Amino acid sequence: MRDVFLQIHFLTSYHATLLNRDDAGLAKRISFGSAPRLRISSQSQKRHWRTWMVHQELGLPSGVRTRHVFDRIVKTRLEEDGLDSAAAEALIQTLAKNLFMSTGDKKPLEEGLAMRQPILFGKPEIDYFVHLIEEASHKETLELGIAHLDETLKKKEHRANLAALMRAAGAADPMVGFEGAMFGRFVTSDILARVDAPVHVAHAFTTHALDTEVDFFTVVDDLARLEETGAAHANDMELGAGVFYGYVVVDVPLLVSNLSGTDSNAWQAQDLLPARRLLELLVHAIAEVTPGAKLGATAPYARADCVVLEVGTSQPRSLANAFLRPVSGTGDVMQSSVGALAQYISAMDSMYGPTAELRRVATTYDWPGMGERQPLATAIVESLETALGRS
Repeated sequence: MRDVFLQIHFLTSYHATLLNRDDAGLAKRISFGSAPRLRISSQSQKRHWRTWMVHQELGLPSGVRTRHVFDRIVKTRLEEDGLDSAAAEALIQTLAKNLFMSTGDKKPLEEGLAMRQPILFGKPEIDYFVHLIEEASHKETLELGIAHLDETLKKKEHRANLAALMRAAGAADPMVGFEGAMFGRFVTSDILARVDAPVHVAHAFTTHALDTEVDFFTVVDDLARLEETGAAHANDMELGAGVFYGYVVVDVPLLVSNLSGTDSNAWQAQDLLPARRLLELLVHAIAEVTPGAKLGATAPYARADCVVLEVGTSQPRSLANAFLRPVSGTGDVMQSSVGALAQYISAMDSMYGPTAELRRVATTYDWPGMGERQPLATAIVESLETALGRS
């Protein structure tokens, strides 16, 4: 297998915002180098990118991450097909018990058939669950149906890998939807397939030291203005501004493998158009989509001012250490950050030799001594042609 990695580095500047909060309602932060920084978690970034990509007419099935796949989807479909509610519940409990046997929980579903935690399911998996239960429901009695479902799910071929069995039955779509194909799925089920994530996302952090302010605000009651002389409500929230460095790595063969259901050793022989479309949308999402909270109060919309795309077969490497020493928080902080990034890439190339087979830069700022800047669309096309060929 020829390893191919697409690396995406980006710098985005945000004004006074609260992009990602911790459990106390404060802006998330991390210490790096000699200074604390504002931080945006990888989970927050991925969530907003996924949501945006779902609405871009992908042409690929979307998954659903939920605790309620059995009570709100599977059971509803079974009842619509005429199965009695009590029988549907009994068969669903049998299905769930077998799916999650490795957890040691003899009753993995709560009252009402909700799971204890959200799990990502793809439409082909849900369709297959409905098919198995409907097949069992055709037995002469409910007890025989339960026994049939129990026996079916305990067969070796099911316990080995449900996804492989589904593909053998003709399911061609990604088992866990495009989200699972990109960001993976971790499960402890005996039957459900764990899906390794080909897209690796780092927590973004400010290139300079943290600088926040507590914003105190009040609310006036319009209908009580004659009786009250002060505010009807007062509160505060922490706001921060800064230039964030973010980093994403894509294992291209693994992405194609997850999308096509084939071994990653044979990825170049597959239809690469779905992967190309996903990667094009992913880069645009990274550059354009805001992982923001407090939308109504801060309008935290910004686009990256610098995107560096790299393609190669060498092990990826973050450029975070370009900011191990925080850039100055005064003057043109974005230009200082872009310059630090370019200088660090140059230093790494001088030490190790070229650290990428192809590097493309799209930025609104000066990129000192590192080649021409390009429009983002052009940089994406050229990078994906190198990573995937001209398919």
